[in-house]
Amino acid sequence: MTTLTRRLSVPFVAAVLILIVPRLASAQDGLDTGDTAWMLTSSVLVLFMTIPGLSLFYAGLVRSKNVLSVMMQCFALTCMVTVLWTVYAYGLAFGDGGGMNNFIGFGKMFLSGVGVDTMSGTIPESVFQMFQLTFAIITPALMVGAFADRMRFSAMMLFMALWLTVVYAPVAHWVWGGGFLGAMGVLDFAGGTVVHINAGIAALVLCVILGKRKGYPGTPMPPNSLVLTVVGASMLWVGWFGFNAGSELAADGTAGMAMAVTHISAAMAGFTWMLIEWSSRGKPSVLGIATGAVAGLVAITPASGFVGPVGALAIGLASGVFCYWGANSLKHRFGYDDSLDVFGVHGVGGIVGAILTGVFASSTLGGSVDGLNIGNQLWLQAVGVVVTLVYSGVLTFILVKLVDSLIGIRVTAEEEQIGLDISQHNEVGFNL
Repeated sequence: MTTLTRRLSVPFVAAVLILIVPRLASAQDGLDTGDTAWMLTSSVLVLFMTIPGLSLFYAGLVRSKNVLSVMMQCFALTCMVTVLWTVYAYGLAFGDGGGMNNFIGFGKMFLSGVGVDTMSGTIPESVFQMFQLTFAIITPALMVGAFADRMRFSAMMLFMALWLTVVYAPVAHWVWGGGFLGAMGVLDFAGGTVVHINAGIAALVLCVILGKRKGYPGTPMPPNSLVLTVVGASMLWVGWFGFNAGSELAADGTAGMAMAVTHISAAMAGFTWMLIEWSSRGKPSVLGIATGAVAGLVAITPASGFVGPVGALAIGLASGVFCYWGANSLKHRFGYDDSLDVFGVHGVGGIVGAILTGVFASSTLGGSVDGLNIGNQLWLQAVGVVVTLVYSGVLTFILVKLVDSLIGIRVTAEEEQIGLDISQHNEVGFNL
């Protein structure tokens, strides 16, 4: 390079940098790399909860002839919900609804406006929508356990597409997207109402309309592999740290406390369930302690960013007691066939957690909300619970009846007898 070339290149490079650096700085304005790294990790953890966590948890609980069917449902829902979320559902949940913003969002079709430089707080909006997508995936997937062994795959896919659109997206908007429940002051840090109560009551309606499995409750229907169930439950426990601590949308002290109370509640609920079962049935079971831990994770979800360790212990204890009752006494008393206790664990656990959030969020009880009027907050929490139960329950009933009239929702008696693995997918889970 000649001396003249060197002299000319220096001002050229400087001019380019002068033009580029402000744009780079603008693109990074407000970006926190620590928050972004944590939210990328949290998104992976929550997706990990559905595949493989929930898939394995459910696969171990059903009979061997239906192992692949529940795994296929979880996997297929992951694919379908992702497509619908990208096309329009993200906009329904988090778009600007204009005059309808209290009830529903609009816009952002095909993630329009979500670019490399688009921010949501201190993280890229692309990361925010991905994190919220993982919630939209697991919510309908939770329902799979309620109708295991007896729902047609095609009917399940059509119903879930409709349910995501007219139930999940609006409720998510009401609580997190600028809608009326959030504006009222209803506290739901990570999805007690949006995810668990919403899915729990829908699961109950589904299993009641579908009817009982052939032979239930007289014919024994033991889990085919509790090893798979415990592995799946363990994955759910670990993934739940992204679910709850990630909902802070930042790597800070609130996220740290959310992670701590999540673990405490799960441990307390699992321990409580084990003791109840031990005292009432003579021996503790691995299915019981795993289910109890999941119940504790469910119940702490709405409270995780608001309560301290004392609240976590209380919520874990309460969820262990009430979810044990919901999965055993409540189901048997009313005679419905919730195959894998989705309402008993997620519906009941979500209600327990949502209500107790109104108590233990108070700073006087170790929570993070100063000056909380517990009586008023309990009323708001109850409103959030009731609104979600009624809306999701009624719309689910309508959608199930609609899908049943169009294509039928239940497999034939013969298809149920041979199992959904063969009848719906022409495959078997185990070639022994």
